[in-house]
Amino acid sequence: MDFYLIEEGYHGNITMSNSTEEPLTSMTDDYSSYYDYDNNQTSFVCEQDDIRTFSKGFLVTIYTLVFILGFLGNGLVVCVLVKHRNQTNMTDMCLFNLAFSDLIFLLTLPFYSHYAMVGKWTFGDFMCRFLSCSHTTGFFSSIFFMVVMTLDRYMVIMYAHKVARYRTTKTCFSLIVLIWIMSVCVSLPTFVFTKLENDGETVSCFYGPDSEGWVYYDLFATNILGLVIPMLVMVACYSRIIPTLVKMRTAKRHRIVKLIISIMIVFFLFWAPYHISRFLKFLYSIDLLASGCSVETSIKVSITVSEAIAYTHCCLNPIIYAFVGQKFMRRAMQLLKKWAPGPVSFTESSFRRSSVVSKSSVTSTVIM
Repeated sequence: MDFYLIEEGYHGNITMSNSTEEPLTSMTDDYSSYYDYDNNQTSFVCEQDDIRTFSKGFLVTIYTLVFILGFLGNGLVVCVLVKHRNQTNMTDMCLFNLAFSDLIFLLTLPFYSHYAMVGKWTFGDFMCRFLSCSHTTGFFSSIFFMVVMTLDRYMVIMYAHKVARYRTTKTCFSLIVLIWIMSVCVSLPTFVFTKLENDGETVSCFYGPDSEGWVYYDLFATNILGLVIPMLVMVACYSRIIPTLVKMRTAKRHRIVKLIISIMIVFFLFWAPYHISRFLKFLYSIDLLASGCSVETSIKVSITVSEAIAYTHCCLNPIIYAFVGQKFMRRAMQLLKKWAPGPVSFTESSFRRSSVVSKSSVTSTVIM
């Protein structure tokens, strides 16, 4: 992902920012080298102080909002599920780990907001590596758990009787452990190759692989595992689930179908622009796009904006996967009422009116 400080090493040469310029940072990415690097195809240096100023203010603002909203939403999901841990099923366990993944991802944002604001890394080498790896692990584990929840819905709805005996606590626990192991393994190169660079004026935390192969791994692993495969799984599963739901005799089936479609559309709209922008940057770095300051500027702005938009998706996960469910909403409101009795005035009947799900176990599984 582009949250490592990077990738001007496509030609085997990692360059750092000019000591006379204030480095631009987007998460742990060092985009200043992107402006100063001639890409083996040009002799110009693009002056982009306005872009740097815009990016700093924009990223700090967005990261702060995403952290606050995402932490509140995902934190509430974790608290509710922990409180009712004795009543959880496979869906609840996956939902808990999805929220936990998003929290890991979110907890790195204050550090990167500070990095973007002051223009240098002040937290040391280990934190540089650890936070970059944690950020990547949170990203991949969140995606993987969304894929697993999609596959689980598909199996329950299409093959309910056959899979019922396999949806045990032991099976779910084994699957969760496997997902976390996969997420950490995919993220390990980030920990290995992320490092500090001190040029005398500033300290940068960046992803500096030893070879082009690891740069390509970062790009294509993120695009394929972070967008292509999840999108294909969602389209394949939900395209078969929707006709089945339409045939069911439930009054709210159309609202459920709309929600499922919304899950796919929201995921694509929030993440696709970011992955496309990174891929365009890769094409530019290997001389497949026309060179010029206008191209560099366009790519930089698109990456900055699309990255910030993509990260806001973790704020929506609690709404999409948790708060639309009647059972979860009831538990959440009970917990909020316990914490703050005054402002919470929801009654049992309000849950029935506001819930998107019906009382059928199948449709509840679909939404949750």
